[in-house]
Amino acid sequence: MNATLDSTKTGKSMDMLLAAESELFIREYKNNYSAGESKPQEIGMPFLLRSPGSDTGVLLIHGLMAAPEEVKEWAQFLHEKGLTVYAPRLSGHGTSSKDLSHRNYHDWLNSVDSGHAILKKCCKKILIAGFSTGAGLALQSVIMKPRDFEAVIAVSAPLKFKSFSSRFAEALNAFNHFCNHFGMGNLAVEFMKNNADNPHINYLLCPVSAFVQVKKLMRKVRKSLPDINIPALVIQAKNDPKVAPQSGPAIFNLLGTKKKYFAWINYNMHGIVRGKIAGNVFKEVESFLVACSLINPPPHNIPR
Repeated sequence: MNATLDSTKTGKSMDMLLAAESELFIREYKNNYSAGESKPQEIGMPFLLRSPGSDTGVLLIHGLMAAPEEVKEWAQFLHEKGLTVYAPRLSGHGTSSKDLSHRNYHDWLNSVDSGHAILKKCCKKILIAGFSTGAGLALQSVIMKPRDFEAVIAVSAPLKFKSFSSRFAEALNAFNHFCNHFGMGNLAVEFMKNNADNPHINYLLCPVSAFVQVKKLMRKVRKSLPDINIPALVIQAKNDPKVAPQSGPAIFNLLGTKKKYFAWINYNMHGIVRGKIAGNVFKEVESFLVACSLINPPPHNIPR
């Protein structure tokens, strides 16, 4: 009887946390809506895919200028494997690029923490995974709270960017602050064009300040990668036009864990967690989860 009551209380508590995250997004969406830029509300809505028969959950984090919809196919794949999946919405995402311009990586980590609190209500074991900036946040979350996670998966983490303009992001951001401080805001260049892989999800403008925040995050991550001692999977596209491909091997080599795996994906776009190419990523993820005993191996075909 007590166990039933505890289970009911846990369910209500989780529902309250889920409702709070949804309400936060709806409120921020309304406050920051930009006609012609903001995507339909369902693109940015955080979501939970529950597997009641499993005690293992995945905290699945989307990338910069994206939204939970970006990792929906990945989430569905994991859910089909019997895992509970929660995809949080990072602060400043799913709304407008102007909203994002006022956020920092600490805000994004807080969004991840909120997602972790939700999964803790229904899962005993939690692994964390992310794409692009979401992968960087996953790694930093493990660094900050190593006992909270069973494993980490980092797909296309931006340890180093490929674009020439990225080298000058900090200088441009400082120039923008100077202009705004001295009443010359008309000279500031606060946004850069984003050649989005998924324009129905991604912002088409990237705040310079957000780019700077990602670089700050990844510098912090790089310093502490040797402290990560849980099982880790690193995946990188060979011809990624946005993240320098050497980012993947560099992260892999710096990781402190002995149980680490690396996989190349032969593709020439940054976005590899949606569409046909995502199947290659998901195969690597499945093999990793089986190796870590977090899911059961697929049944072998029995010859007739």
